[in-house]
Amino acid sequence: MEARILSMTDSWMRVRWRIDGVERLVVPPFAGRGRADELWQTTCFELFMMPKDGTPSYSEFNLSPSERWAAYDFSDYRSGQSERVFRREPDCSMRVGQAIAIFDASLPRIQMPEAPCAIGLSAVIEEEGGVKSYWALSHHKEEPDFHDPRSFTGCIARTRAA
Repeated sequence: MEARILSMTDSWMRVRWRIDGVERLVVPPFAGRGRADELWQTTCFELFMMPKDGTPSYSEFNLSPSERWAAYDFSDYRSGQSERVFRREPDCSMRVGQAIAIFDASLPRIQMPEAPCAIGLSAVIEEEGGVKSYWALSHHKEEPDFHDPRSFTGCIARTRAA
């Protein structure tokens, strides 16, 4: 699997995940846009952002091929969770071919943490038979832990004028 930020403007952050070998991939059925919890129970794509301001707070964005999404803020590692306000919903789409799948998401920048940020891109991939794999830019524990700040190995520089 591959994940990367395609582009970032003052208006939108565009992110893409590519999955190779999709013959057994479980794609959640279309549900229409809207906030939903526990999207990670099946195929789901995630973005974590931790502002580089010295605090342990970070944000998590879950994006589903069903077009459902979730956004949370944490005050510290896996604690102090609250829903992040999102007035304009992310735009998500998935294309599945014979050999690869592409999941694209566009998130409104105005509702996201201010750069500079450390980022983590990750995914839960479910295959037929309930088989799940957990993908991230980096894993630092024996068990996958997308919330581990050491997994936030990407970086977004300041993108707006001060």
